[in-house]
Formats: sequence, structure tokens, C-alpha cells
Amino acid sequence: MSADELEALLLVQEHDTARDRLRYRRATLAERAELEADLVQLRARQTEAGDVRGRRDVVLADERRLDDEARSVGSRADEVNTRLYSGTTNSPKELQAMQADIDMLHRHRSSLEDQELEVMEARETLDTELAAIEADSGRLTAEIERLRTVISAAEHDIDAELAVEDQAWAAQAASVPESLLADYQRRRTQNRGAGAARLVGTSCTACHLSIPSTEAEKIRRAAGTQIGYCDNCGAILVP
Repeated sequence: MSADELEALLLVQEHDTARDRLRYRRATLAERAELEADLVQLRARQTEAGDVRGRRDVVLADERRLDDEARSVGSRADEVNTRLYSGTTNSPKELQAMQADIDMLHRHRSSLEDQELEVMEARETLDTELAAIEADSGRLTAEIERLRTVISAAEHDIDAELAVEDQAWAAQAASVPESLLADYQRRRTQNRGAGAARLVGTSCTACHLSIPSTEAEKIRRAAGTQIGYCDNCGAILVP
């Protein structure tokens, strides 16, 4: 083990720290939270739209049924009216009965048309509600696409930086003995990122806590011929 190899290990740590920061930045892009929130809203709007469409379909079917029934009643009234004035009968009783039928059919058609108007108004209200939901869904869809584009571009840039750091890490790690690198990586995993750190005075720059002065002096005297560790976080200490 040499002092140069320990210095190289510190550079490996620097590149690892840089890579960790880039990965964290990639995972926590602000646009990701916005995207997730918009996706939740869009799913809610789509559910609402489905509910409104279902209710609108029921109302529309009712509207068409009433319209068909009103047309049918109107046609029957027209048929009776045609017979009334066709001259096929001169019986006052039959003529009076036909007129009564016509009046009854007109009243029935009028009642159906009133019901149809109410149903039509309800359908128009649902149409307006659905249009508003679809407009909001369209806005959310456009924003989601924009955010995905922004995220993709940011990921591309970060990945490019990561590729540079990966190459630099590999080049630097090549000058570190395999056993030391394996020890460092194990400690880095256990210590959530810090496998090696500079010893400044009696302080470890990884955890910023102090070790006994005698231990610190022992690490300095070893000058890289012996590996020293932080008593607090376990990182490899480089004097």
C-alpha cells in the first residue's frame, strides 16, 4: 500500500460522490413531481368524464325515446285529422269521437315534448360539463407531454455527465489495488456513500467527527503503509 494509492482512492471517492449527486439529481427532477401530480389529475378527469358520459348516454337515450314517441303520436294525430276532413263519414258521433282523439293526441304530444325539453336541458348541462372536463383533460395531456419532453432532455444531459464521470472513475480506480477498492466499496455501501475521506487534524471529512489524537497521529506516521479507519463512520482515512 502506498500514499499515492490512497490519494488515488480519494479521487475515486470524489468521482463516486459526483456520480451519486448526478443520480440523485436525475431521480429528483422537479418536473417528476409535477408530472406525477398531473397524471393523477388526468386519471381523475378521465374517471369523471366516463361517469358524465354514462349519465349523458342515459339521458340522450331518454331524449330520443321521447322524440320518437312524440313523432309517433303526432303522426297518429295527423292520420285522424286527415280522416276527419276526408268526408268518409258524416256521422256527428264519429266526427266528435275523431276530434276528441285528435285533442287527446295533441295533449299527449305536448306533454311528451315538455318532457323532451326537460331531458334536452339536462343533456345540454351534461354536454357542457363533459366539454369542460375534456378541455381540462386536453390541457393536462399537453402539460404532461411538455413535462415528459423536459424530463427526457434533462435525463439526456445528466446521463452525458454520468458517462464522463463513469469513465473518469474507471480510469482512477485502475490505479487502486483491488483489495483496497473492494474494502472501500464495502464501506461506502455501509456508510451510505462515504468509503474514504481526508483526515484533517483529528476530524474525518466524511462524518465530520473527531477520532482520538493518538489514532490520528498513528495514521499520519504510517504515511499510507497501513490503512486507518474512522472510529465513527468506518471510512478509510487518508492523511
